[in-house]
Amino acid sequence: MTLPDPVRLAIPIFVLLIVAETLWAWRRGRDAYETRDTAASLVMGLGNFGLGFAYGGIIVAASAWASQFRLFDIGFAWWAFVAVFLLEDLIYYWFHRLSHEHRFWWAAHVNHHTSQHYNLSTALRQTWTGNLAFTWTLWLVLVLVGFPPALVAFQKGISLVYQFWIHTEAIRRLPPWIEAIFNTPSHHRVHHATNPRYLDRNYAGILIVWDKLFGTFVPEDDREPCRYGVVKNIGTFNPLRIAFHEWADIAKDVARAKSWREGLMLVFGPPGWRADGSGLTSARIRAFARENDDRRNAAS
Repeated sequence: MTLPDPVRLAIPIFVLLIVAETLWAWRRGRDAYETRDTAASLVMGLGNFGLGFAYGGIIVAASAWASQFRLFDIGFAWWAFVAVFLLEDLIYYWFHRLSHEHRFWWAAHVNHHTSQHYNLSTALRQTWTGNLAFTWTLWLVLVLVGFPPALVAFQKGISLVYQFWIHTEAIRRLPPWIEAIFNTPSHHRVHHATNPRYLDRNYAGILIVWDKLFGTFVPEDDREPCRYGVVKNIGTFNPLRIAFHEWADIAKDVARAKSWREGLMLVFGPPGWRADGSGLTSARIRAFARENDDRRNAAS
C-alpha cells in the first residue's frame, strides 16, 4: 500500500499560515517575527529537508531489514492506523525527552530551541544532525512489532505536520477538553520557555497525556510569561553555528576532561553537567529557583 507524504502535502499550508500569522502580528503591533531569525529558521528547515532526503535511503534500508524480524504481520487494517498513532506518539515522547535529558542527543536537538521568538517559522528550525545521532532507531521498535515501514513513516509525517501549528502565540487557549488531551500552543510554549519552572517540560508530540502520565506536564501560567530560547543564548543567526555549536562545545569539554568517566558524562550526562557540580543543569536551575522562592516567602 502506498501512502502519501504528509509533510510535502502540507508545505503550501505552512507557507499560508506563516503569512497569516505575520499579518496577525503586524495588525496587532506585535514583534512576533525578526527577519534574520526567520531566515535562519527557514535555512535550517531547508537543510533538514535536504539532509533527510540524502539520509533517507539508510533509514528505508534499516526499516526493511528490521521488518524481516517482525513479530506480527500487522498490515494496513483500520485499527493499525489507530494503534500506530498511539504507539508512535509514545515513542516520540521518549525520543523528545531523551533529546533534552542527555547532552549527546541535545546537541542534535538544541537548534530547534535557539530562537528567542516563538512563531510558526520556529517550527521549521529543524536539526541537521539528528539522523547522525541515530535517534531514528527508536522507531524501528514499531517495525519489529510488525507495523509496515510505510505506515510508520506516514505517522511520523502526521506528527510533524501536527506540531507545526502549535508554534504560535496567536492562539492562547483552546476548549478545556482539547487542552486536557492534546498538545496545544499553550502547552508547547511552556516547552520552549527557559523559565525555571518550565524547563524540560511538556515533551508531547500530539497527545499531552504522556506528560501527565510520566510527570513532566506543567501548565502555562499567564502570570509568568514564557521567555524563549536556551538557558545560554548563542546570539547568532548563522545556520552553521546554530546547527553545530553544541557539538563543538562537547568536543572542547571532552578535550579538557580529567578522566574517562568525566568525558562520558560530558557527552551523555544532562546538558550543563560539570564534574565539580557547578554546571547549570535543568534540575539545578529549578532547585535554585525554588530556594529563591522560599527565601522570598520567608522574608514576606
